[in-house]
Amino acid sequence: MANDTGTTELLDLCGNALTLAEQIGEASRQTVSDLVSVNGKPDAALVDVHQLAAHGFAWQATYVEALRQTLRWARDLSAGGGFTDVEAAILRLGFAEYLAQLTGGIPISQTEMVRPSDAGVSAATVLHVLTNPAAVRLSDPADLNAARQCLAAAAIDGRFGDVGIADETIAAIRDQFLRYAATEIAPHAQGWHQRDELIPMPVVKQLAEMGVFGLTVREEDGGSGLGKIAMCVVSEALSGGYIGVGSLGTRAEIAAELIGIAGTPAQKARWLRPIATGAILPTAVFTEPNTGSDLGSLRTRAVRDGDYYYVTGAKTWITHGSRSDLMTLLVRTDPAAPGYRGLSMLLAEKPRGTDENPFPAQGMTGSEIPVLGYRGMKEYEIGFENFKVPVANLLGGAEGQGFKQLMETFESARIQTGARALGVAQNALEIGAAYARDRQQFGKTIVAFPRVANKIAWMATETMLARQLTYFAARQKDSGQRCDIEAGMAKLLAARVAWSNADSALQIHGGNGYAIEYPISRVLCDARILSIFEGAAEIQAQVIARGLLGRRN
Repeated sequence: MANDTGTTELLDLCGNALTLAEQIGEASRQTVSDLVSVNGKPDAALVDVHQLAAHGFAWQATYVEALRQTLRWARDLSAGGGFTDVEAAILRLGFAEYLAQLTGGIPISQTEMVRPSDAGVSAATVLHVLTNPAAVRLSDPADLNAARQCLAAAAIDGRFGDVGIADETIAAIRDQFLRYAATEIAPHAQGWHQRDELIPMPVVKQLAEMGVFGLTVREEDGGSGLGKIAMCVVSEALSGGYIGVGSLGTRAEIAAELIGIAGTPAQKARWLRPIATGAILPTAVFTEPNTGSDLGSLRTRAVRDGDYYYVTGAKTWITHGSRSDLMTLLVRTDPAAPGYRGLSMLLAEKPRGTDENPFPAQGMTGSEIPVLGYRGMKEYEIGFENFKVPVANLLGGAEGQGFKQLMETFESARIQTGARALGVAQNALEIGAAYARDRQQFGKTIVAFPRVANKIAWMATETMLARQLTYFAARQKDSGQRCDIEAGMAKLLAARVAWSNADSALQIHGGNGYAIEYPISRVLCDARILSIFEGAAEIQAQVIARGLLGRRN
């Protein structure tokens, strides 16, 4: 355990630093609100005009929330006697670096840096923060160097900090799936990726037996009745073995939540138990070739004729599309209704495809989209031509509710994507640390070189910050509170951390990292998708900015 006096001082310093970070966030909020609001409410057109400022504010707010939740994590560990030198080093590095970025510039992509002035933070406010005794003390070079050395040494020893799961049941679930991923998934992941294979059905069946597909489904509907925290630790653990396996539960999560929230009693009785047990594998069929995130422009048409809808149109980026049995299919049932109002959700059954005949259903065709990574379920383009769906399979039994129904699942989907990103980030960290421990150059292991050690230390730090933010969003969801903003923050930050960690770990490998025989090359490819699907990073920042500005009003 860390020295009690030192722990108290560090926690107090970080508490003061959090106040400083909040002041930056509030200054940004006020200026951006003035820029983009009409009659006290954010205006979509103005948010677009002032996108850099608005998105900068979103990133600042995400950093502040990550710091807030990381400080809560540290205080809880300290109160329980579990706050060691490793956790203290994470806390110090995290607060020092994020405060430095809040006052100097946040990298919101590889080519974009948001400075405080871009989001309306004055030079006086920045100077006030930089000269505050807490900020000065936290940024002491000797203390930061000691923290980096502590974290690098711990990481190469396989210690990355206590994640702060106090619930014994959740902790046991996490340990179970970490062991499973290490023994049954990780040894095969590179081969599946290189051969571009679907995850073998025996693995899918094992996951079904372990309850992965019904984690959050009610017990009376065949599931485990657990919450989003359980979903997070399972998704993170499995994704740490291979993101394709960690993502198998995503489609079940979306379909079960859609049906559980909006389905008729008959639809719930018919579909929830088979989804929860893995007897039915669902897929989400939303995106179209020319719409992307703009679902209001969706064109796939469903025309009712008697007891059936006849679906015609094209969909793309459909994950696990061939081997699935049920599609949650977003269609336009009312062409006269503009935007989102004419959309409906169909529960469309289809026969499971094979390698030889991926889409054997009448009125349905498809082809695989070759991709860099995230290969275990494969991606498809799908075409519909008078594809029949019974009217009884209209979700909720009412037309025009599809977009609203889908929005109610986005919180869970983005939290789960944040958790998958954490798994990828942690995997990259572990691969990089192991290589740095074992690789010899110039007569010593490369972790002895400060810039290698510093990379590992920051990877461990930022992974924990993103983890605590993601767990917070999950707790909000479990408590029944609206958490669209928090879910967006979790996904935004964790996705960037996954990519950053993978890139840093590959750099640690040097030329070997570029060889496809080394797992880090796969992890890099897998990490890249995380800031795109389930809402691209730019969309997340837009959602966060508009949500926070609107929430205040």
